[in-house]
Order: sequence, then structure tokens, then C-alpha cells
Amino acid sequence: MVGRTALPDLAFGAWISRPAHPFPFASARRPGVAPTPTSQETAMNESDSNEIVGPHRYRNAEAMLAHGERVWLRAADSGLLNIQVDHESNDRLIVRDTGHEFTLLCSCSYLGLNHHPKIIEGAVSALRKAGTTGLSIAEVRVRLNLLVELEESLRDLYGAPALPGVSCSVLTAGILPLIASGHIGGGAGGPRVMVFDRFCHFSMAYIKPICGDEALVLNCPHNDLNYLEDICKKYPRVAYVADGAYSMGGRTALEGLIDLQNRYGLFLYFDDSHALSIDGPRGEGYVRSRIEMNPLTMIVGSLAKAFGASGGVAMLGSERDFQFLYRNAGPVTWSQNMDVAAVGACLASAELHRTPELGQLQAKLQRNIDVFDQRFPTRFSGNGLPIRLIDVGDEDLAVRLSEQLYRAGYYCSAVFFPIVARGAAGVRVMLRADLAADRLDHFCDAVESSMASA
Repeated sequence: MVGRTALPDLAFGAWISRPAHPFPFASARRPGVAPTPTSQETAMNESDSNEIVGPHRYRNAEAMLAHGERVWLRAADSGLLNIQVDHESNDRLIVRDTGHEFTLLCSCSYLGLNHHPKIIEGAVSALRKAGTTGLSIAEVRVRLNLLVELEESLRDLYGAPALPGVSCSVLTAGILPLIASGHIGGGAGGPRVMVFDRFCHFSMAYIKPICGDEALVLNCPHNDLNYLEDICKKYPRVAYVADGAYSMGGRTALEGLIDLQNRYGLFLYFDDSHALSIDGPRGEGYVRSRIEMNPLTMIVGSLAKAFGASGGVAMLGSERDFQFLYRNAGPVTWSQNMDVAAVGACLASAELHRTPELGQLQAKLQRNIDVFDQRFPTRFSGNGLPIRLIDVGDEDLAVRLSEQLYRAGYYCSAVFFPIVARGAAGVRVMLRADLAADRLDHFCDAVESSMASA
């Protein structure tokens, strides 16, 4: 019996078996009696801890939790986490247990499409049409024609081969290691040095350890083109990983990056989730609406934010990458893709993006952004993006301001380390096209009142 020790049972005169201790050097223990370390255990306890503790080159959970968890718990104690609601509109969420009503001002549904009747009907119709919620098989083997329709629709919408995925994070997890290994983007020369912008989204930063098994990983000061050019001069193959529009506000230094790409062959990987649908005549996003795709550029974006549906999409720079990624991009290959309802919602949203309604919603959003900027000028005023940060600095003060706004009927998220740097806490405001003008005015009044008393 492999892994089991046979012992005589004196009561029954027969052999029974019990699992061997998982650690063969462990001493026998009796209830209530402190164990006596064996010589092997003592030697292990005295061994170099570096054999057990990781190098912490790209992440350090202990250091992060030692500071960040305290503030998360403070936010929870203030009633700002795990809020359970019924939805009537983005302007009216209701806590069923208490009846408290509030307007959501940290929603990524910047155009209000998450409750658009045509998109909801698209999800329902797709389920009826397909007669299944999904095939429960990796799409590289078999995929529904409905998903193929979405691939073709997004390809036409964005003017590039489009690979859908269950989320932006899944796409990034599958794609970035292949960029690091040099298998995406063509050309000879092997792996690329992976340079991550300091402010790049967590979904990309989270993949640093995997990329680090393929190539050198470096962190770049935010939008520092001089630093990046120095890296391009030092190494023959370099990739830069960044947001197009950053989740705490601001944009990438796109013009300078294109210049570096032209001069050094720099590979550019952008997550443009926070600009998809709100920018560009067909909602292509900040980056895609300003560049021509090429084999050294890839853009991923969320279809669950302003797009109003679910899932993610990768806009690819070459036809070759489409099938290659379906075969080799980790969770894109061996995990499930979007379910049928999500595919139907995305198809309906893609059609809406081809109508004048998209431009009308973009204009409404811009008007609301302008109103807020006039009342509360920030370093990002006038950039056209819907994300604004009310700088506070102190983390507990940011939580208190967020709590006061929530009690006044507006939910804005307090942001603190590790979301932002230590000492840079604040309250994030995310504006929407479907935010009623009177609600926006009242919200601005509430912010002024809360800031005065926080």
C-alpha cells in the first residue's frame, strides 16, 4: 500500500491500515502533550529561512497587508464595503434591509449602458437563440457561431483582429508572458525586457512574477519617457506595459511612446479599459482612436465598463496572433470564454456603437465632466476622462469623507494603499452620462459640505 503503514489490530487479529504522517520526520503526538522536536525538525527550524521565504522581487503580501488591511477594515467598519442593494437605476440603489437610497458615483458604466434595454434584450435573445448557456469546452476546440459573430463584429468595430475573453484580466494573464518570451510581436532575438509603468493597473502588475520567469522585469516611473528610452538603448528588445487611461485619472504619454516605438522597435501593451466606448467615433478608446495598429502594439479593454456588457477584448496587431493566442495564451486557451448571455449583450452593444446614440451619450458624459471640473478643478481637469480624484492624503480622513458622502446619498470609493501610494489617499469620483443634472449639482454641494466638516 503506497503511502500507508500496516499495523496489527490486536483486538481483531486482522491488519488495518492508516495514512502515514505526511512528514516522515514528525514525532508522534498525544492530546495535551507538547511535542518533542526530533533532530530533523530542529535542523529544519534552524535552516536558512531564505530557502522558504520567496525573494519578493515583484510582490510582498506581508508588507502590503500590514498596512493596507487596517484601512480596508476601517472602511468595512464604516459601512462602505459589502453593501447589498436592489437596482432601480444607477442614480437609485436601495439597501433592502434599511431602505437607504443612494446614487452610484464610482461605477465604471460611464455611458450608462449597463441598464440599456437593447443590451439587456441582447443577452436574453442570445440565450433563446443558442438554447444553451455555453458549451463548457475550451473555445480553441469548439466554439459557438455566436462567439464567432462577436469576434467579427468587434474586428469591424475596432479595425483590427479582436480576441474576446471572459475578462480583461484573463486576457492579460495569457498574453503578457508570451510578449515577455518573445513569441508575440515577431522578429528574432528571443525574450523582451518587460518595463511596467509604476501606475499600471493591478491586473497587469499581478503578472510580473510570471513574466519574470521569462525575462527581465523593470518598473518605470510613471510616464517617464527618458527612463524608457535609456532602457531601449541598453537592451535590443523591450516591451512597455501601461494603461491608456489610468484608473486614478490621467493618460499615457502616447505621442512619445509612438516615437520610441518607431526609433527602437518598442513593443507597446496598453490596457485602455477606462477609455473604451467613451473615446473615438466608434468607441475605440483613447489609444486605438489615435494610432494605426501594427505587430508591435496590442490593446486590451474591458467590455464590462462603458461598453455596458461583460468580458474583455484584445485588439491585435497581426492576424497571426489571433489563432496563436487561442492556442497558447494560458487561461484564454484552457479556461472558459464568455457565456452566451455575455456574448449576446456584447453583440447588442457593438451594434449600438454603430449608431448616433453613441455620440450623444459621449456628449452627455462630457457635459457632466465639465460641470464637475468647474466646481472642483483638479490636475486632470479638461482631459475628457470621467475619473477624478479628490486628494485627501490621510487614509482615515478619506474613509471618513467617503462615509459622509454615502450617508448623504452618494457612494464614492475611498482609495488608499495599495490602490494608491501611501500618503496619497483620496476619494475617487467616476462620472456618468446617465447622471441626472440635478443629482450632479446636489452631489457637488454634498462634496463641498462634507469636505468642510470631514
